[in-house]
Amino acid sequence: MANTTITVQPGVMLPAYAKTSTWSTGLCDCCDDMSVCCFGFWCPWCLMCTTSQEFGECLCLPLLDLCFGALIPPASYSVRSAMRERYRIQGTMCDDCCVVSCCGICSWCQMARELKLRRQPQVFVNPPVNVTYQAPANAPLVNPSYQQPAVNPGYQPLQPNNPPMYAQPSKSTDPHGAGLYPAV
Repeated sequence: MANTTITVQPGVMLPAYAKTSTWSTGLCDCCDDMSVCCFGFWCPWCLMCTTSQEFGECLCLPLLDLCFGALIPPASYSVRSAMRERYRIQGTMCDDCCVVSCCGICSWCQMARELKLRRQPQVFVNPPVNVTYQAPANAPLVNPSYQQPAVNPGYQPLQPNNPPMYAQPSKSTDPHGAGLYPAV
């Protein structure tokens, strides 16, 4: 029997609830993305609704702040807290409450920039290598009674000059139409 060496690199184990990242831009970094800044300045409710929809919530959710958000806008607060939890961004509910109450439009601009940056495709220059275990060629099978299932026994590969033949669906003679299903 051959000896197999498995090497494990040391690493840090983090619990699933650990907050490991920060907001990609600051609260007042509106100049980082002028399109979001102008959208928030000229039409803040459109920015709020669009950002809410892109985050996966109801398009009209921020409009609840018009009715119920005198002191603390509940929809803005909930979307910001949910975004912080989903992306594991450091912060507290108290921070969210203060930011949304004091700098509501800046908060929505920050959330819109965060979504925009998180939706961009990521390119990995040095992707991690997946290490797989491959048994030696002379190793015994784990389950010798297992047999490979047959792969479509009637299969014949296509020849370059012989295109496949397809059956034509039957036509209905019903003047009203047979709907999606042909007459039998």
